[in-house]
Amino acid sequence: MDNTATTDAAVAIALAGERTGSSIDSIKRAFLNNLFFVQGKPVALATQHDYYMALAYLVRDRMLHRWNTTVERYTQQGARTVCYLSAEFLMGPHLGNNLINLGLYNEVKQAIEELGLDFDELLAQEEEPGLGNGGLGRLAACYLDSMASLEIPSLGYGIRYEFGIFHQDIKDGWQVERTDKWLRNGNPWEVVRPEWAVEVKFGGHTETYTDDQGRYRVRWVPEREVLGVPYDTPILGYQVNTANTLRLWKAEAIESFDFEVFNQGNYYGAVEKKVASENLTKVLYPNDETQAGKQLRLEQQIFFVSCSLQDMFRILKGQGLPIEKFHEKFSIQLNDTHPAIASAELMRLLLDEHGLDWTLAWEITQKTFAYTNHTLLPEALEKWPISLFGKLLPRHLEIIYEINRRFLELVRMRFPKDAARLARMSLIDESGERYVRMANLACVSSHTINGVAALHSELLKQTVLRDFYELFPEKFCNVTNGVTPRRWVVLSNPRLSTLITSRIGDRWIKHLDELKQLEPLADDSGFRQEWHDIKQAVKRDLAGRIHDQFGILVDPASLFDVQVKRIHEYKRQHLNVLHIVTLYSQLKQNPNLEITPRTFIFAGKAAPGYAMAKLMIKLITAVGDMVNKDPDLHNKLKVIFLPNYNVTNSQRIYPASDLSEQISTAGYEASGTGNMKFAMNGALTIGTLDGANVEIRDAVGAENFFLFGLTADQVVDLKAQGYNPYSYYQANPLLKDAIDLIASGHFSQGDGGLFKPLLDKLLYQDPYLLLADYQAYLDCQQSVGDAYSHTDSWTRMSILNAIRMGMFSSDRSVRDYCDGIWKASPLPITLTEYTDGDFGLGNELTCRIR
Repeated sequence: MDNTATTDAAVAIALAGERTGSSIDSIKRAFLNNLFFVQGKPVALATQHDYYMALAYLVRDRMLHRWNTTVERYTQQGARTVCYLSAEFLMGPHLGNNLINLGLYNEVKQAIEELGLDFDELLAQEEEPGLGNGGLGRLAACYLDSMASLEIPSLGYGIRYEFGIFHQDIKDGWQVERTDKWLRNGNPWEVVRPEWAVEVKFGGHTETYTDDQGRYRVRWVPEREVLGVPYDTPILGYQVNTANTLRLWKAEAIESFDFEVFNQGNYYGAVEKKVASENLTKVLYPNDETQAGKQLRLEQQIFFVSCSLQDMFRILKGQGLPIEKFHEKFSIQLNDTHPAIASAELMRLLLDEHGLDWTLAWEITQKTFAYTNHTLLPEALEKWPISLFGKLLPRHLEIIYEINRRFLELVRMRFPKDAARLARMSLIDESGERYVRMANLACVSSHTINGVAALHSELLKQTVLRDFYELFPEKFCNVTNGVTPRRWVVLSNPRLSTLITSRIGDRWIKHLDELKQLEPLADDSGFRQEWHDIKQAVKRDLAGRIHDQFGILVDPASLFDVQVKRIHEYKRQHLNVLHIVTLYSQLKQNPNLEITPRTFIFAGKAAPGYAMAKLMIKLITAVGDMVNKDPDLHNKLKVIFLPNYNVTNSQRIYPASDLSEQISTAGYEASGTGNMKFAMNGALTIGTLDGANVEIRDAVGAENFFLFGLTADQVVDLKAQGYNPYSYYQANPLLKDAIDLIASGHFSQGDGGLFKPLLDKLLYQDPYLLLADYQAYLDCQQSVGDAYSHTDSWTRMSILNAIRMGMFSSDRSVRDYCDGIWKASPLPITLTEYTDGDFGLGNELTCRIR
């Protein structure tokens, strides 16, 4: 036998074991090697963060075989690819989720603990990428998970913000924002691809010329350019071989250092271009109250959109496909209006860079894009001043003017002599200062427009997009949002996942509708007891965290009444507070009053410039300070505000919740996804008929949902009749008592003026109809308390809520998109056995040289 061949084979086997092995021994060996060779630390000097990094690289190694194979297969097949463009990707911590999807969670946990380390402590070392503000970014993350799990060829495109959504502290009851330095210790999950960097233009002017074929052409002469550098993160599917890519773009200067200027003694000037360029991707959603902030936001949008489209052309060329096939290769989903400028940029690239004529370029553009709308608030539909837009993007403005000219001709033919309709539908708002309307641009340039819940989609047709629906009814459809059960049940609630799997196996993790097999067990007293015991154990965990963080004792047996989401007036956290103040007042008047003990838990961030939302946080914390210290209440009420709400913290909150507060004014919430995460973990919902609440109630059964409040139609009718909130205040003694107590300064150390702006807005404007819904909310909360006092029937309702949530998996949502919008199909990935350290690279290079 050839001893050399035998030795090489042994080395290859050892390498395979270290890089891809799943045995406890190979995991331990890889971990220690990473600590020594990657982190450069002996055990004696290693920190907890070093251990985390070694573990993260161990996991990434086991993903790379799948990732590289996936990319190779997509390239060979020329597979139709979904490109998901989003300004936000709120991914959450990667480590735990990747272990779940690899199917190695238990093995790695055992290996780490056998090495004498605390596995949970290592998980906690990961800095969460705060690349999103809330539901929009978290939805994008769920869809990436589902696309990979369903083996759909896809790419997520966004921005690699150096500083994410701010870190929230609470000081003296007020929100204080701190910089979110998520990259300060490095990011082991990303791979930088400088060889695929692209240039993006800003400012300047355009020139016309005639090309060598005598055709009229336009050339953009920019004032400045920046470099977009891609950073790739693998997105692994659940127990499949597919690993798709999230590609985030960082802005850099094309020339980062001017040596000549430096030698002249102008040290700042030498790096001025570097600083200016890198500012572009410094911060998620810069404050746009100033002109500079508005410009930076628009720059961010065109930056990541242009980078992404140029990257798609690179892929197209690499796969040998003609430009005319662009729309066949790529289906681009616009996640709200932030990337809507993509249609004008694609037109520019097709016309100016690739020489297509207008008709063909527009046909390709319209067949490429689909647009998801996420709001019913007209003020939330983005628009940009013409003065800013034209200065920053002169060529795009010319293209938009031409799109608009042709589009309005179509509108005139369909609706002659309707000047008001023309003005509403125009891509240019000319009612005062002139603006570019981005939602209108998205509607005109997309082949499909979808809402994100059945009610939302219908309201879009009736309200903000009614004109476009009447012109293009065939474009409109609904895809109700969903969330991934891998993160929001399996990872977040392992006890519950284990119980479910012990009864029906683990297919439910990818086929959530199979949870319905548990329906007979809802009437099994033993199963109900196990379910209840798990809920109580998770609540004890959260109660322990609350005590450790705030020194406040909460009773795990109390009803955990939870409202966690972005702080906004339409989400009505202050309606929840009015209920708390009413209960507090009643207990103060009668300390022996029998009520169901409750722990009210709030969490959420207010936009830095949103003063009223910040005042709402102060009200919550002020009421909490008084309630939590008052001995007359006998611990029947507790109020907790958990700071810095993010994915990590939400994974602890959802499983511990008994009651999910989904109390937005009907007709204002597009869908919501928190409502789904709560219900999947067995929380019951108190809510209005708003967003996806409608479909959740239909799914779980009206008898298992606490409904209150005006409907969307009733909200419209009441406002049309002339809503007078003050009359509700005068007519309802409980409401008057609660508002007067707050106004008296009782919760603000005698300062009666502190909450006056909030109370005045409720009494004299109340745009979100809190006072109109107050009594119905109180009555419904009384029903909640009565139901919770019957533990066995409450537990049965909890079980039915969770196991009837199958349609709210993001897997179902992605299938709907694939079938109805993207026309994309699965492409399963088969792994070849890892036998060579170089994956046969030597043979491949030899073939290429030959």
